[in-house]
Amino acid sequence: MATLGLLSGGLVAAETPAQYTELATPVATRDPGKIEVVELFWYGCGHCYQFEPYINEWSKTLPEDVNLVRLPALFGRLWDVHGQLFFALEALKAPHEVHEAIFNAIHQEGKMLATPNEMAAFLAPLGIDKESFLKAYNSFGVKTQMEKAKKQLMGYQVTGVPTLVVGGKYVFGVGQAGGAEAALQLADKLIEQERSASKAAD
Repeated sequence: MATLGLLSGGLVAAETPAQYTELATPVATRDPGKIEVVELFWYGCGHCYQFEPYINEWSKTLPEDVNLVRLPALFGRLWDVHGQLFFALEALKAPHEVHEAIFNAIHQEGKMLATPNEMAAFLAPLGIDKESFLKAYNSFGVKTQMEKAKKQLMGYQVTGVPTLVVGGKYVFGVGQAGGAEAALQLADKLIEQERSASKAAD
């Protein structure tokens, strides 16, 4: 698990015996009509890279009432730089294959993609226009998304990734849950729990 502690050179294993934490104050979800699952990640996180194929396959099986949201963890420095990269690509409606290519570039090719120009040069062969990317990267809209994400991250009380949040209130690290498959099984369980609670309320 990549954690905020990595920024100071130490690995913080902030895991508890419990499979998940229920937030005392839930974080608002984007669509109240759907059960939201947020994946918190960082392009530079090896565990997030390993988790990527699992959550990609899982996302293909999700029913209509579940909304998967990918959200970059913004813990400063390169985390924020990569988060801004993500939101710029979201603004340009880049296909998910571009995000996969970024993971591969960092973890297989050793490219850090630490500056906008380096990103733009990498993205150009993938069909992302350089000028359009740089404009999006520095746009007010992307900076607004960054601020929203930082507030959301504070609400989740998360210090590491990859982490999943179900319904804006159930938070757990993939490692804490017992690995990729176990984490997604737990997500399925909590989704069903939220669905049942919603039906009971109706």
